[in-house]
Amino acid sequence: MTSSFYFYTMNKQPIGIFDSGVGGTSIWKEIHSLLPNEDTIYLADSKNAPYGHKTQDEIQLLSVKNTEKLIDLGSKIIVVACNTATTNAIDYLRKKYSIPFIGIEPAIKPAALKTKTKQIGILATKGTLQSSLFTKTSELYANQINVIEVIGEGLVPIVENNLVNNPETLKLLQKFLEPMIEANIDYLVLGCSHYPYLIPQIKKLLPENVVIIDSGRAVARQTKAVLESNNLLNDIIKKPNCKFFTNSNSTALSALLKDYENTISISYLSF
Repeated sequence: MTSSFYFYTMNKQPIGIFDSGVGGTSIWKEIHSLLPNEDTIYLADSKNAPYGHKTQDEIQLLSVKNTEKLIDLGSKIIVVACNTATTNAIDYLRKKYSIPFIGIEPAIKPAALKTKTKQIGILATKGTLQSSLFTKTSELYANQINVIEVIGEGLVPIVENNLVNNPETLKLLQKFLEPMIEANIDYLVLGCSHYPYLIPQIKKLLPENVVIIDSGRAVARQTKAVLESNNLLNDIIKKPNCKFFTNSNSTALSALLKDYENTISISYLSF
């Protein structure tokens, strides 16, 4: 009786999501689309963005801070919607807390399995590309192909400051993508949750045959699977309560979520 009541009440609790800023909203959109009955709480740690240049210890401390805030707010599961935080901190978080965690890391596996040119590009942050988890994944799936790794220096601030359509953004992307195009890649893996917002600009520069892969949909499917396996899925049809909190300016967050403005709330929160 107590156990059933516990799971019933836990089912109603929100999915917690955090990112180093606004980029993880690309993950939230996929989760919201797949799980429309679920309440969500999103933390945009824009004050500390980007995470990519921080040490592993710093990233772990920030991830703990975000995790504990989401637990305080009643989350039943936590999605680490940040590649850098996943690759540098998720193992630590899973050992420290009993709540289920979902991570996000570059989708090297599908690109490595599907490439015909045996050349794939990975655009990611320094923190992700230099992490041990990324190295292990690359060695496991991409040891028979050529991987062109490029650090997307400056791309996170572009998204954070709502400058995606700035002409300078296209020039910067061109610099990053040129070595990949010259290598004849046929798959480009986006290794940061901010980068999907740059896809329209990236498509202007890449040959039409190049497939762009991000992890959003896979993360949403994994979130659903973990909720189901832990009896935490909310199957009650209702309008969800979707709350977004930022510890910085909310302009970029509002712009990225403008299509959802009638169904969400955005607030400042010190964390």
